[in-house]
Amino acid sequence: MITKIVTITDKTNVNDEELREAAEILRSGGLVAFPTETVYGLGANALDETAAKKIYEAKGRPSDNPLIAHISCMEELPALVKEIPEAGRKLAEKYWPGPLTMIFPKKAVVPYGTTGGLDTVAVRMPSDPVANRLIRLAGVPVAAPSANTSGRPSPTKAEHVIEDMNGKIEMIIDGGEVGIGVESTIVDVSGKVPTLLRPGAITMEMLEETLGKVEVDPAILGPVSGNVRPKAPGMKYRHYAPQAEMTLVEGDMQAVVEYINREAKAAKAAGRKVGIICTEESRSCYPEGILEVIGSREHEETVAHNLFAVLREFDERQVDCIFSESFSRDRLGQAIMNRLCKAAGYHIVEV
Repeated sequence: MITKIVTITDKTNVNDEELREAAEILRSGGLVAFPTETVYGLGANALDETAAKKIYEAKGRPSDNPLIAHISCMEELPALVKEIPEAGRKLAEKYWPGPLTMIFPKKAVVPYGTTGGLDTVAVRMPSDPVANRLIRLAGVPVAAPSANTSGRPSPTKAEHVIEDMNGKIEMIIDGGEVGIGVESTIVDVSGKVPTLLRPGAITMEMLEETLGKVEVDPAILGPVSGNVRPKAPGMKYRHYAPQAEMTLVEGDMQAVVEYINREAKAAKAAGRKVGIICTEESRSCYPEGILEVIGSREHEETVAHNLFAVLREFDERQVDCIFSESFSRDRLGQAIMNRLCKAAGYHIVEV
């Protein structure tokens, strides 16, 4: 298959003509990768079970891992869900369009091939102008997990998508680098108490301010056992992982730096190529290894924005092992640490 690349000339004033072919591909059951405000998505018609299966095949994704159906406006939601609970209505009013996915009881029109066999459906309304307009032009809800090979770091640039998906899908829309850099927050509003299933840019603090009580799914805190059916993307399987083994180091900053330097020196002496994830504040602390500055602790949004690109950069540089500093687990730090923990396979050292 030859993958066509379409470059968007102006994201602030989207030209429909640049998106019409992509919209037709989606309507006819094909796959299109496109930018959102979080990461690049791999889109297919969410109501077409055969198209959904193509997503799983292109990504190498387990079929019980649910897909998120993307819509362009609130008027498109009732066609997919049996009801809109009060918590869902409040969150939609506050954060849609934006980086928030909600889990609702599904209508029969949504195939189990899209929902991973569940009676619920995950729905998001992206704010990215290219994504939103493409969905509107397609005229169908668009199932769109991240546009990467399953398990690899999510794509934040079109180049990342081309690396993983070229020759596997019909089209890639190049809309430049994304803004946020980590996937959407996922909240299950189908039960009695709203439950956070995946942290993101809409933080736990923001959810509690809007809803009051919000529970946290255990999958956020640690690995999920193999017999559990995931309720949302990214809960069960190895995610965001670089090719090298990765260690996340937590504790007092001075102790973290000392540990990483000691281990990096030993690994280098053993002939291993070492990568270190540091921040603007600590970049001068590491004499050994290949440094990747992930962002600034004073501006956590920069860390989220760069996280997946840094992990992919280490793949390109073919390091043998990676040591990463850790971050606060409050606010956006919860999402950052969730992704880093999964990338490290929960190999965490406390010092």
